Order: sequence, then structure tokens, then C-alpha cells
Amino acid sequence: MAVSDSVVKKIILSYTYVAIWIFLSFTVIVYNKYILDRNMYNWPYPISLTMIHMAFCSSLAYLLVRVFKLVEPVSMSRDLYLRSVVPIGLLYSLSLWFSNSAYIYLSVSFIQMLKALMPVAVYSIGVVFKKEAFKNETMANMVSISLGVAVAAYGEAKFDSWGVTLQLMAVAFEATRLVLIQILLNSKGISLNPITSLYYIAPCCLVFLSIPWVLMEYPSLRDNSSYHFDFVIFGTNSTCAFALNLAVFLLVGKTSALTMNVAGVVKDWLLIAFSWSVIKDTVTPLNLIGYGLAFLGVAYYNHSKLQALKASEAQKKARQADEEAGRLLEEREGERKSENRN
Repeated sequence: MAVSDSVVKKIILSYTYVAIWIFLSFTVIVYNKYILDRNMYNWPYPISLTMIHMAFCSSLAYLLVRVFKLVEPVSMSRDLYLRSVVPIGLLYSLSLWFSNSAYIYLSVSFIQMLKALMPVAVYSIGVVFKKEAFKNETMANMVSISLGVAVAAYGEAKFDSWGVTLQLMAVAFEATRLVLIQILLNSKGISLNPITSLYYIAPCCLVFLSIPWVLMEYPSLRDNSSYHFDFVIFGTNSTCAFALNLAVFLLVGKTSALTMNVAGVVKDWLLIAFSWSVIKDTVTPLNLIGYGLAFLGVAYYNHSKLQALKASEAQKKARQADEEAGRLLEEREGERKSENRN
């Protein structure tokens, strides 16, 4: 059967969005590693780098939402902002701070392996907040992912306990943020896309990060007389970070969240290959075996979520069809009664 031109165009467009997202996500991770690593650009100030990203992204998001009006803002009261957006902003700032800090101590490949724990953290926190139902099968899957990551960690050539602690804390804060988005925003019918997220959340991230920045990084930057702000490096790095958010906006809007999950898996394997071949990070066979186990667990988890989503959609459609049939039956009954009266 011949495939229509519109379907072919749609497929090509979807793959283009996926390729752009993978490229930008890849670029931002490697670029951040390059800036923060003491053996590369040697600018070990993760809070400052995150604040530069937040200032740049919130400014551009403001232009897109308020000046050019390319993205619709969400109607939000001050009370809702303080109760819902501010806690999410606090968790986001902590997640970004700790994940960027981990680049100073760990290899890119090992960080990607540790990030495989994200579904474990999201599910566990979801169970605690009663957003996910506890199931023995799902928990067994989470244990298999955790074991895979543990094997990968055991096989890591340059294991740094402080770096691992930072990355695990980043995963925990990010997972809590994702669950709180469901509880504090989605349950109230508020849905933020990546641009409106930056518009509302990036400014309060900037405020939260300024506190540890003043205490921890500002004194060192002030005393380092040789330091000068490199507009080319930080300008292009921030542009990549904002472009990544735009790519997420396009990818989820034009394809699906599952496509992004699959694309994320491809990106992780590419980063591990790049880290080993170009950056010359040591990737051991035990690393790969452990990550392979974790990867299979994550793939199975994503597959289970998709099946549950399909079943839910099918039930919703069946319910709508039943309601429609009932309504038509009532209308016909009413028509028959009025005919009998006449």
C-alpha cells in the first residue's frame, strides 16, 4: 500500500525534531562538562553557570510571551504562584545546581548511567505522594534498574563518592519536582509548556540560586582577579540551553512524550560512545553490562506505561461511545413518545 505524501512529510518532520532535540541535548551536556571540568575550560562555578542560563532563558521567555506574544501565558493568581510555582522553582534550582556540580567530579558517561535511576525516583516519590499505585511487578522492575546502575557504579574506573551523591540528589530533586507538577499544577488544570515554564519558574530559580551563590561562589569570583566574563562561551552555551527548551516544546507538541523517552535513550548511548571515544573517559565492560541491565528495565517501564495509557484511552473512548449511544436512545424514545401523543 502506497504511503501518502502527507504521512511521509509528517514522519520526516518528526524525525527532524527528534534529531534536533538529540543534538541540542547532547551539545548542552558536553558544553556544560567542558566549562565546568577542571581539566578543560576550568570554570568550576556550577551555581554561576546555572544562574547565567536562568537569566538568559527567563529574559527570552519574557520576550516570547509578553512582547512578541508568540506563546500564550497561563492565567495564574499570586496565591497560586506562591503555593505551586515557587516550590517547583526551588526544586528545579536545586536539581540544576547539583546536576551541574556533578560534571566537576564525574565523567559524562557515568552521569548518564546514574540518570537511569530517574524512573525509580519518580515512581517511589509518586507512591509516597499517592500519585502512583504500589505494584509488586513495577517495584521489581525498579529494583532491576537500581541493580543495573549499582553494577555500572561498581565498574566505574573513576568513582567519586561526592560526585555520585550530588548526581543522586539532583535525580531526587528532579523526580520530586515532576511529581509536584502533577499535584500542584496539572490537578488544577494548569499545563505549562517549556516556554511558559521558563517564563514562570526561571525567575524564582534565579532568586533561590542567588543565596548559595553569594555565600559559596561570589567570594571566590571576586578574589579571582584573572577572571573575565567570556561572552562568546557563556552566550553560546546559554543559547544552546534555551534552544533545547524550544526543541522540547516542538518535540512534545508535534510528537509525544514517549517519542522523547525513546530519543532520550538514543541520546544516552550516543553520549556514552562520545564520552569514551572523544573525551577519552574510561568506560569499562562492567559499566556497559550494568547500564545495559538498567536500560532494559527503563525500556520495559516505558512500554508498561504506554500500554496502560493505551488501555486508559480505549476505556475513555468506549465510555464516550456508550454515553453517545445512551443519548441517541433517549432522543429516539422522546421522539417516539411525542409521535404517539400526536
